[in-house]
Amino acid sequence: MRENTEVVVVGGGYAGVMAADRLTQRDDVTVTLINPRLAFVHRVRLHQMVAGTHTALVGYQEVLAEGVRLVTDTVTRIDAGGRAVELASGGAVRYDYLVYAVGSGSADPQVPGAAEFAYPIAGLEEAQRLLPVLAAASASAPVTVVGAGPTGIETAAELAEQGRRVTLVCGGVLGPYLHRRGRRSVAGRLAALRVTVLEGAEAKVTAVTRDAVRLADGRELPSAVTIWTAGFGVPDLARRSGLSTDALGRLLTDETLTSVDDDRVVAAGDSAAPSGLPLRMSCQMAMPLGARAADTVLSRLAGERPEPLNQSFGAQCLSLGRGSGVFQFGNRSDVAVWFHVAGRLGAKMKETVCKGIVKHLADEAQKPGGYSLHRMKGGAGRREALEAVRAEAPAIERIS
Repeated sequence: MRENTEVVVVGGGYAGVMAADRLTQRDDVTVTLINPRLAFVHRVRLHQMVAGTHTALVGYQEVLAEGVRLVTDTVTRIDAGGRAVELASGGAVRYDYLVYAVGSGSADPQVPGAAEFAYPIAGLEEAQRLLPVLAAASASAPVTVVGAGPTGIETAAELAEQGRRVTLVCGGVLGPYLHRRGRRSVAGRLAALRVTVLEGAEAKVTAVTRDAVRLADGRELPSAVTIWTAGFGVPDLARRSGLSTDALGRLLTDETLTSVDDDRVVAAGDSAAPSGLPLRMSCQMAMPLGARAADTVLSRLAGERPEPLNQSFGAQCLSLGRGSGVFQFGNRSDVAVWFHVAGRLGAKMKETVCKGIVKHLADEAQKPGGYSLHRMKGGAGRREALEAVRAEAPAIERIS
């Protein structure tokens, strides 16, 4: 009889659920998923939760394989030497392999007053904290959204569509990822929704107060509610546990997503930094990385050499309220190209993607091993970047 292998997955987001489901392919593997919440948070819909157009929650019974044991708790420390994780509730869970998929959240804002008076929405609890604040503010009260990435743009559009008076403070360019044509489409839709868009270095936020936002050029914008969407950070669990991380705190791995410190620890999603060259934080990357992390563990259990990353990119899609959107196509090096789809069709494509994410996870739960998007041909740009890094210094890559 084969010895049973215990695999613990830390984090129940896009990457963690994909990895946990996929690991159930083998009947001699016991999979435990540890997550602080009882429900799966569909993060790409949190701006809709804030606007009241979606709950952004999915029951784990819909996306998690029956064979996965769900533990609702928080991991406070990884004891890599003892192969165990310590829990906030007390006690520990032992593992033979660990999948580190703690995801990302709001970055710690360095702007004076932002932590005290602004409301981030990168996580469920943050979005829930904002809900009663918005409900208490009159429809005509000025709302300021700080940050012009996807979350900021989508939040501004969603609230403006409901009649809110919204200012979007970019602190730079609107939609940095977008091609100029896609950016024009987004700007046009925001203008139609009467969102005031402030771009450029002079629109950088320098301070936040209870009822205003101060900009670099000295302007002070009245703001009854300030929503902060600028930047992402990752939990410091790996760093606190003595594992090697990059400057942001993402776990350093080789190209098979294996920790540079311990071949029993594999990372996936936003909290992974393969070869010190992390991929763009997004669900588009998280699910393939979750599948790749699971495949690395399964390959080792089978006595096979794990395959390295071959990550392919596709697009960035934005909802601009419920009736419009932009689907910005990109090349496989994750650079936006001229082609995009806007308007109602763009909105339908974005909604298809949102529903498709849950469907991918549900399908993997029902038929583990069926997901294959992480095996698409691509990764040329990444290989070039790795070669450039290796030309300057010894690589940290270890494929074993």
